[in-house]
Amino acid sequence: DLPHVSDPQVMVEFENGNFNFTFPNPRNVSEFSMILFKGSKKKEICALHLSEEGVISKSNVTYCQTQNSSSHTTFILKNLERKHIDIYTYCLEIFLPPPYIHCCLRETYLYVQDKEDCFSLGLMSWIIIGLITFAISCVCCVVACCLRNKNQKCDSSSHEYNSEYMPMAAVNAARKPRI
Repeated sequence: DLPHVSDPQVMVEFENGNFNFTFPNPRNVSEFSMILFKGSKKKEICALHLSEEGVISKSNVTYCQTQNSSSHTTFILKNLERKHIDIYTYCLEIFLPPPYIHCCLRETYLYVQDKEDCFSLGLMSWIIIGLITFAISCVCCVVACCLRNKNQKCDSSSHEYNSEYMPMAAVNAARKPRI
């Protein structure tokens, strides 16, 4: 019963806006650590240590969480942005039973499309549509006001008091001086 590192097939899934990196646990091992590194300098961002005492999860960043079952370990990366684009490396350390084994299983390049780009493009198009609609509404209102004022001026200047249309008025005709 020697320790066995199973096939290092890391499963990368994108689910509900999160990246899940799942890999099989080593068989016939009582104590091991699985570590997720970021970048070429291999900055540790997440780790899981399994021993007889239990499972200890450690995260150096807010966007990484770990899950463990009897058959596999999963690193979950949440709320990623463009700044998280990098190479991620998964390393395994086996402590018990001896001998100590350290191996890096796989490197995966992770590309994250920026959410803000999509949002700002959509927002910008709605702002432009709103401004165009507002401008058209203003032009229509100005034209309607001008036409209404023009009609009112025409009606008031052509109105003649005591005309034949007002036969019951008892007012003397006010004549306009003609030049």
